[in-house]
Amino acid sequence: MELNLDFLRPQERLSLQLRQLYEGAGFRHYHMSRFEEYGLYQQNRRFLSDEQVLSFTDLDGRLMALKPDVTLSIAKNAQVEQGSCGRFYYLENVYRPSQESHTFQEISQMGLECIGCLEEGTAAQVVSLAVSSLALTERDFVLELSHMGFVSGLMDAVGAPEGVRPQLLRCIRDKNRHELRRCAAQAGLSPQGTEALCRLWALNGPWETVMDAAEPLALNAAMGSALAELRTLCAALESQGQTGNLKLDLSLVNDMEYYNGLVFQGYLAGSPRAVLRGGQYDPLAEQFRPGARAIGYGLYLSELDRPVQPESGETVMLNVALPKGRLGDKVYDLLSGVGYGCPESYSDTRKLVVENPAAGIRYFLVKPSDVAIYVEHGAADIGIVGKDILAESGADVYELLDTGLGKCRMCVAGPKDFTEDQSRALRVATKFVNIAKRYYAAQGRDIDIIKLNGSIELAPILGLSDVIVDIVETGTTLRENDLEVLTEFMPISARFIANRASYQFKRPQIDKLLRRLTEVTES
Repeated sequence: MELNLDFLRPQERLSLQLRQLYEGAGFRHYHMSRFEEYGLYQQNRRFLSDEQVLSFTDLDGRLMALKPDVTLSIAKNAQVEQGSCGRFYYLENVYRPSQESHTFQEISQMGLECIGCLEEGTAAQVVSLAVSSLALTERDFVLELSHMGFVSGLMDAVGAPEGVRPQLLRCIRDKNRHELRRCAAQAGLSPQGTEALCRLWALNGPWETVMDAAEPLALNAAMGSALAELRTLCAALESQGQTGNLKLDLSLVNDMEYYNGLVFQGYLAGSPRAVLRGGQYDPLAEQFRPGARAIGYGLYLSELDRPVQPESGETVMLNVALPKGRLGDKVYDLLSGVGYGCPESYSDTRKLVVENPAAGIRYFLVKPSDVAIYVEHGAADIGIVGKDILAESGADVYELLDTGLGKCRMCVAGPKDFTEDQSRALRVATKFVNIAKRYYAAQGRDIDIIKLNGSIELAPILGLSDVIVDIVETGTTLRENDLEVLTEFMPISARFIANRASYQFKRPQIDKLLRRLTEVTES
């Protein structure tokens, strides 16, 4: 009987194709147990994407964990002969918190790792296989490539203090120009150094164009060496005809404690986030083999079962999550003023979707607190959302512009005669639980959170809490209730955000809108 593969799910079919690809390239299948001693992850938690790990006590009394990561297990357990390079591929399920459901999920992952003494051409082979892996999905894709050596060299060149570098990296990663300028100023960086960091966002596009623009900007040997490695790699891929879906983006950064060389991410049309992540991770390999080097990637097969919504019509439409209410009215007026209005007014209809095909814009009317969710999960390409909502949700999006609309501030407030008692936990009432926790955790202050949804000012008046964490605009309500601002710690305004995958496939349209908004908001 002839074997019919048509009934296989996309991820099942792809896993068979990838296995053939990897074994043909000389990689050996590596199979791991489902469980690992919890101590491995506790000792190396800085290398995990999330510190939350499912653990249990085994029958012999050992504390075990369901595998949250594959690379860490391979780095520890793989048998590699001294002076050689171990080449492994895997098909495993990992157990970690899902970005989408915010619960633990079993995630199917396939990838490969090269560990030990990396040979010349190993990096090019790994990236080439990443391109081939994405091509096998038969969907439009983009592979972004960068080098941590260029970014770390730039940090050295501009004199960025070590303690502030993680925050600067987050701003660069999120394309958050306004927060980067504020953070750089607080860290004492010069205006020239700040502008050098901001130029990273312009170093994005076809590899030859980016290389030509980046090489004159190399300020030290580390930056020059990183660019030389990227040029050699891209030239090798060019000779194999594999640069059609490749982009260089030197603002693509990751944790410097993990990655120390090449970094790359792959996106598929229709998936809201990167489906492939990888890079060179020598610091992790050296934890188990002194002097070892390593490079690899993981492909999230679970993303392939997501239904793809094809774009209808020839015009590329930008899908905008528009908040209902006063802020939404201001946002719509702003967008309409730069050429993105609709013939049909959303305020005169009960429709939840209005559009203007001629302008390539479509608006979804959603609750303000839901804007970041729609954008993060790809239902909308872009949105305008208050910084308070964005920070509270922790949405993984690009924060491209501070529109300046709806300005206020996040504050700690309390009674005018309040004196803090350091001998006990501080009782804090707020509806911004995550923001409050992060603020006080940064100070090492022990707190008890009281979650409220309205009339926050009542809590300290009635003795329910010592202080509150809330948005303050004019401060009138506080004054009328004998309260005052004790600390102001976060400026709030409406931010222009974009889905990370949408930005790869609709960047010309998003950048065009962004330029128009920037001209208006900064004038």
